[in-house]
Amino acid sequence: MLVSEAIRKGRKKIGVAADTPSLLANSVLQLWTNAVSDSASVPAFTCLGQTLSYGETDQLARRVATFFQKELKLKPGDRIAVQLPNIIQYPVVVIAALKLGLIIVNVNPMYSTREIVHQFNDANVKTVVVLDQFYETVKNAAPETNIKNIIVTRPIDLLPSIKQQILTLAMKALGKRPVIRDKNVIWFKTLLKSGASYSTYRSSIDDVFALQYTGGTTGVSKGVKLTQKSLLANVAQCLDVIKINNDFLYCSTTISPLPLYHIYAYALCFGILPAIRGHSVLIPDPRNTASFVKVLKKNKFDIFCGLNSLFVSLLEYPEFKRIDFSKLKITLSGGMALMPAVADQWAQVTGCQISEGYGMTEASPVISMNPSGFQKIGSAGIPVAGTEVKVIDESGAFKAVDHEGELCIKGPQMMDGYWNDEEKTSKTIIDGWLHTGDIVKVDKDGFITIVDRLKDMIIVSGFNVYPTELEQTLTSHPMIAQCAAIGVKDRKSGEVVKMFVVKSDESLTEKEVRDFCKANMAPYKVPKTIEFRASLPMSNVGKVLRKELQ
Repeated sequence: MLVSEAIRKGRKKIGVAADTPSLLANSVLQLWTNAVSDSASVPAFTCLGQTLSYGETDQLARRVATFFQKELKLKPGDRIAVQLPNIIQYPVVVIAALKLGLIIVNVNPMYSTREIVHQFNDANVKTVVVLDQFYETVKNAAPETNIKNIIVTRPIDLLPSIKQQILTLAMKALGKRPVIRDKNVIWFKTLLKSGASYSTYRSSIDDVFALQYTGGTTGVSKGVKLTQKSLLANVAQCLDVIKINNDFLYCSTTISPLPLYHIYAYALCFGILPAIRGHSVLIPDPRNTASFVKVLKKNKFDIFCGLNSLFVSLLEYPEFKRIDFSKLKITLSGGMALMPAVADQWAQVTGCQISEGYGMTEASPVISMNPSGFQKIGSAGIPVAGTEVKVIDESGAFKAVDHEGELCIKGPQMMDGYWNDEEKTSKTIIDGWLHTGDIVKVDKDGFITIVDRLKDMIIVSGFNVYPTELEQTLTSHPMIAQCAAIGVKDRKSGEVVKMFVVKSDESLTEKEVRDFCKANMAPYKVPKTIEFRASLPMSNVGKVLRKELQ
């Protein structure tokens, strides 16, 4: 059976639209202002014990926009970097930028000086908003960039004044915040003293509104040009799937622990949630599991967004099982492969089945999703409406259902190309098809299973070995918490598998791991070497950094 035919039949059976759903607005800003117009008093964001409504958030964004335009003289198309964790200042700055037609450049707060220099220079950033904790790194990078305006904020800057005073004294006493005396710094609180007398920019549906840099885990980070249309199309595509079997979405509450500088969380908070007038509970530091769980206990929530490593850390924390999950209807997973054992445990503890999705920055980001009530654990779901799919081999020949090959897609959510890099764009988008670099297979129901990244594939004596497959198998062992597979050079086989293992039980031996692999893997897939580690190198969004293990 042809892949396209399987997808068509699968969509019809589930209730996914045959064509791309209509856009909900003509710009990302209009999507937001529609929510402000009819739901001004509805909660929009909660963080650090503070909740702001759509109207309150918009009022703050108006003041910030006025300062940007009147004091900093920022013009439509100028790039502004946002280098913050998940605090309410993040959406305030983004919405202000949208009002003026600025291009948002999301930056990982943990980036090194070298990484900041690359990204700021590539995007020609002139203004950055950064958390005080990370100011020193930006300061060190600034002389090598074109940065003119450094705006610094503290986590408490939007809290009520009495709370700010108390927390300021406490933080000084504990020495927990950096002391910044540089006269050239612009403090975020200064922006809030402005009025609201800016001139709004009328954007075109084809305007680039964000440069979303790829993670750089497989090479130099590239700026993906996301247009108003690409994000709005993807919002409509995602809601078409999410609404299946879910009639509670309007004004629902979502837990948002994934960093807003990552495309998954960014599209959710500035696209999907305003569209449903949703309330986002922002988690600044999801790695602080104790603090995270306290927030979960205080907020009843309908939707939870996460990824495999985050689910694991929560499930291993005893207090997590004491949370009230009675309202939880949807758990979304993306960003990395979901392990079946983790999905099963999550369902047992929360009573909610995880819906895994798949996407990439270049697709704004969602390509496929598992609809509620139709989940296939281990699959990345069915392609969202309006997304054409083909699976090809190295020569470009089409692969049929249940056959592995590279996934290529075509749809309205595709990027406009890489920023200032036509060569890389032409190598990624060929004849209108976005080549994902992922090896997949599509089953008879139209569901995609991700086999692995093309670049991560290990070739052992001519046999293709996919690390994700090995990792999923090995993490089903009850004494293994995490693992990661890489290929290492071998004179005889070209490459052999090396497995890094994090134990959940210290009594586990190398022999037990090897015996388990032999019982569950083909001989050429069995790791040649096994290395136990206390932890694995992870990106800030929880992906194992295989390149650091090489």
